[in-house]
Amino acid sequence: MVNIKTILSTAIENHASDVHINVGIPPILRRNTELIDMDFPVVSDKDVEEMLNSILEPDRFKEFKQNRDLDFSTSIDGGHRFRVNAHYQRETMAISFRVIPNEIPLIDDLHLPPIVKELTDLPRGLVLVTGHTGSGKSTTLAALIGSINTKYRKRIITLEDPIEYALENQESMIEQREIGSDCPAFASGLKHILRQDPDIIMVGEMRDLETISFTMTAAETGHLVFSTLHTINASQTIERIIDVYSAAQQGQIRTMLANTLQAVISQTLFKRIDEPGMVPCTEILLCTSAVRNCIRENRIYEIPNIIETSRRLGMQNLDYSIAEMYSKGYIDRDDAVMRSSNPAKMEKTLVHRDNSVEIVQPPELVKAKRKR
Repeated sequence: MVNIKTILSTAIENHASDVHINVGIPPILRRNTELIDMDFPVVSDKDVEEMLNSILEPDRFKEFKQNRDLDFSTSIDGGHRFRVNAHYQRETMAISFRVIPNEIPLIDDLHLPPIVKELTDLPRGLVLVTGHTGSGKSTTLAALIGSINTKYRKRIITLEDPIEYALENQESMIEQREIGSDCPAFASGLKHILRQDPDIIMVGEMRDLETISFTMTAAETGHLVFSTLHTINASQTIERIIDVYSAAQQGQIRTMLANTLQAVISQTLFKRIDEPGMVPCTEILLCTSAVRNCIRENRIYEIPNIIETSRRLGMQNLDYSIAEMYSKGYIDRDDAVMRSSNPAKMEKTLVHRDNSVEIVQPPELVKAKRKR
């Protein structure tokens, strides 16, 4: 059997973002959105079981066998950390590893809009980072907390499943609690968190009614709270929160959300063409009085128009961000058009930008054009 740490070390050397272990095929890594076969033998069911036993305590392995799914984190020599999900598929064990960078990223290095950095100066309220799985939500959250940690003397408590970025105390005092080992569930951790004297709370994910309710209560009681949701834009985020409550409660929740929500950052990652890596395109909603009125009065459908007309305040929709990243030479034209909300309109926008703005082209594209 190939040692799992050897596989993970090879993935790190190849700048992978994910590693997948499935029975009947060699390990596979993902690098810059592409799946690549690794140069290792085909994995057997016994191999996967031995891999899990090498990185899990016996009681955790027993829990996995019983529940058929387990989220946890692990590390290898050199300090590289991984978020892990062990699961079953077609009656065989499988493992998915997400590589967690060693260093907390700086907001300025993530190519996020400048307004995002200003959110770290908020005294209270709820800030949500949303997007599909693998869209960089955890990285953005870590960057936000890391920025606060360098400039404010605050007590920060995080609830994560599992802990991803290891945060070191700088100006702030930080406690990181992992679901399953430090506390049994998000809801129980949030139930007691207000007695732990936090200034800032980070909740890894608002998963269900109980988690959402406790998170909103924490924001309502004067804390600055950061969390994530698996939603693709600001309007859907607001609707998702409201819809988890019964019809009788939704009026009260709209009022609470209107009072506490400060911003929604919805992001998706694009493959870069100027250099290896990914870059986020983002929709930004800031809760102005107009947005708060829309939430209270259940006029969520008006929010996209408010975002479109409030660019001077720092808001932007996803298509604007996509066009900006294209103009900077970061992303491919076809990718920009295909993944926009209105491909026909995006095509016209990019043609206009090509004609009116000098696009910063990557060197390899410039050379290719010269050859033609």
